[in-house]
Amino acid sequence: MPSKNKVTVTAEPGVQEVFITREFDAPRELVYKAHIDPKLYVQWLGPHGYEMILEEFEPVSGGKYRYIHKDKEGNAYAFHGTFHTMTEELMIQTFEFDGLPDPGHVTLDTMRLEALPDQRTKITIHSVFQSVSDRDGMIQSGMETGVREGYERLDDILANGL
Repeated sequence: MPSKNKVTVTAEPGVQEVFITREFDAPRELVYKAHIDPKLYVQWLGPHGYEMILEEFEPVSGGKYRYIHKDKEGNAYAFHGTFHTMTEELMIQTFEFDGLPDPGHVTLDTMRLEALPDQRTKITIHSVFQSVSDRDGMIQSGMETGVREGYERLDDILANGL
């Protein structure tokens, strides 16, 4: 079900970065927990209709992750990276799609979690790509839809008290 909290994706032409903002009707500690608890993470990350398999998940500073999204046709899309900073206020990680013909297209993602009044949380993600073409390719791949649908699923988890 679409949320009243909208995802805003800002991608200025010719710049190799993206900003994503979104608010949640839950306190920061719960939004953070949904990002670091593997049982919760697999329930919401990614678009509707995809199964998520966590192969590696160490959500601590210096930890690694690797996951696979499978669609209904059986296609698999794998992603991996390293967590550099993991706190309730700031999460910094690398992100790389395994399916590219030439590896090494790494994105640096910085997510700030801001506690708002009334037990709400605002997240702001700043993603820096290695090139404008990498950034444009990610946007064209349906990134915004995946982010929006994943956060709608997260809304449902948060509404049910995790």
